[in-house]
Amino acid sequence: MIDFARSTILLLLLLNPFLVIVYLTEIVHKLNKQVFCRVLIRAGLIAGIVFCGFAMMGDAIFGDLLQVEFASFQIFGGIVILLIGLQFVFRGPTAIELLRGEPEHLAGAVAMPVLIGPGTISASVVIGKRLDPLPACAAIWIAVVTCLSTMALLKVLHDYVRPHRESLIRRYIEIAGRITALYLGTVAVEMIMKGARTWTANF
Repeated sequence: MIDFARSTILLLLLLNPFLVIVYLTEIVHKLNKQVFCRVLIRAGLIAGIVFCGFAMMGDAIFGDLLQVEFASFQIFGGIVILLIGLQFVFRGPTAIELLRGEPEHLAGAVAMPVLIGPGTISASVVIGKRLDPLPACAAIWIAVVTCLSTMALLKVLHDYVRPHRESLIRRYIEIAGRITALYLGTVAVEMIMKGARTWTANF
């Protein structure tokens, strides 16, 4: 039970809805509540299926199918996250420019790279090693649903507050964007270090 709780919290921390909502600032402003929730549900379904796939077949995917070490993915993924974090430092939430277009095309862009990224895939593989397949998938879906539900509530709060306190929302986005950059950079360095330690242990 402790491993189940730890696994759920691990993925939920990487899917941090209070930071992820900063990525989605543009579509939060543009879409109404119903359309936004539909986009979130589709993106969540895509992400949950991908996470469960990596949880159940992580080693097989990297070792047998791709014929690469998981440590190599951690190092490369850490570099990617580090670059995104640096973009956030210099450009803010506009660093992600994929979230444009019609609502029916946004679910895939929200799923990847916002939800599905090197960090969350790595966490899914770790969860799969820590738990049996069924509990691993349950932990993943609890984390995904909790994240999406919180983001939906933040959208409702945004629509309520924006007409009266738009400056407050801009301040939140500015502060959360800086926190996002620091958090992404920390996660990136940790992934690179873990991957390097695992890789060098083979020698």
